[in-house]
Amino acid sequence: MASSNSTETVSFVLALYGDLGRMKYLYFTLAMLFYIAVIVANTVLIIIIYMDQNLHEPMYLFLCSLFVNEIYGSTSLLPCFMVHILSETHEISAIFCFIQIFNIHTYGTVEFGTLTIMAYDRYVCICKPLHYNAILTKRKVQFGILVIWIVCFLEIGILLCFTIRLKFCGTIINKVFCANHLVVDLSCSSDRTVSIVHDLVFGLIFTVAAPVTYISYSYAKILSVCLKASKETKTKALETCTPHLVSLISFVFACFYSLITQRFDIFSVPYPLCVVLSTYAMVIQPLQNPIIYGLKLSKIRNACKNLLTLKTLQPYIFRGAYLNSTVHY
Repeated sequence: MASSNSTETVSFVLALYGDLGRMKYLYFTLAMLFYIAVIVANTVLIIIIYMDQNLHEPMYLFLCSLFVNEIYGSTSLLPCFMVHILSETHEISAIFCFIQIFNIHTYGTVEFGTLTIMAYDRYVCICKPLHYNAILTKRKVQFGILVIWIVCFLEIGILLCFTIRLKFCGTIINKVFCANHLVVDLSCSSDRTVSIVHDLVFGLIFTVAAPVTYISYSYAKILSVCLKASKETKTKALETCTPHLVSLISFVFACFYSLITQRFDIFSVPYPLCVVLSTYAMVIQPLQNPIIYGLKLSKIRNACKNLLTLKTLQPYIFRGAYLNSTVHY
């Protein structure tokens, strides 16, 4: 019989890393490049939105929250991922495992919450344009963002309190990162009531089903308005809704794949593809969102151009000012 271990003494083994051989240096380099790209792309857009007064609107404030969450989600996985690629043992202590669970799960819930409130923003903007500024004031937007983050942190924190109290008889996690469901499966107790209730009530209903249902309703109303609207309204709706839909579909796919693979062993998927798909939500999604929003939204594109133009002309402006002051002197 396997001996039980308390949280203080147990370490888990992330078995999906396997023996990478010399390929580990290639994987490490790719992971590092992705991480740097995520940090740079999201940070640049956050700075642009902060600096440009024309972008201090509800949609762009929600985007700022989304971009912060992308950095948070990527950071919850990639630094640890890079360490384990170069490591020989692939062990992770229980404390660090629980921290990673908290970070990754809160990232996912905040992502869904933010995408949901962004759908509401698009619904009000397109279906109730005359009341948009009255309904979505800056204070309400800030309050909404704060509520999403606090509720998501509390939800995952409560879940983790139950997991931390378990005693563990197993140590092998068939993934490249810690996931709550897989860690609970390693416990000595056969009672999975808390895990099942969380997965169904909070994981499936509140975190996924409710947001997706509301987003679908919002887009149904937007579509009905656009069918009767002018060409200008249709163009505006297409420009602002397309990146949101792409982001949503992409994230739902990543969550669905993670949900399936955590509960069913899928051995037919090639190893590199399995790793990419299992980390999709924390690697591809955080890089994809700033790219599609940066390219698709004209206001962000124009703000980027203005910032680059200012940086390019700045030396000449200072030089001209200096020469003028010299002449006057």
